[in-house]
Amino acid sequence: MKTHEPRVVLRALRPDDAATMFAYRSDPEVARYQSWEPQTVAELRSFIESLARTEPFTPGTWHQLGIASASTGELLGDCGVHVPANEPRSAEVGITLASAAQGRGLAREALRALLAILFGTLGKHRVFCSVDPRNLRSVALLRRMGFRQEAHHRASLWFKGDWADDLVFALLRSEWLSPGS
Repeated sequence: MKTHEPRVVLRALRPDDAATMFAYRSDPEVARYQSWEPQTVAELRSFIESLARTEPFTPGTWHQLGIASASTGELLGDCGVHVPANEPRSAEVGITLASAAQGRGLAREALRALLAILFGTLGKHRVFCSVDPRNLRSVALLRRMGFRQEAHHRASLWFKGDWADDLVFALLRSEWLSPGS
């Protein structure tokens, strides 16, 4: 029987990731739906260094993890996790991949690994995402992963100089534990 080896791993971001992360986060196609756009490599390096001084998944904070190639360690993207202060049993997530890493199922693997941490290790009750409906790849990924659309807020976010719609998708731990039921 053939076993499936993971192609990506989630890991702490390192200061030497700053240039790579800045390059893909500065790519207009990648940044199109991102609300966080670091302005310089130095700013990003400082941000990454600050992550090492904080406890991951602390309620009221965002924490970024690197998405790296399991075989080479090369940074392919990052994922953010926000644990709301008013509901620490939930987590909001977002995934960003470099253009060269897109379209190969790596975001799905990264999200699967992230859900294993959030639902498995941390025992979260609910994981949710906020997505621009024009971001068709992200919408399709969430649906493939079993997330359900809970809301469509019309022109609810002032985003990059214009009003944007916002889709909210969520997955419960019970749904993750028993897919298809």
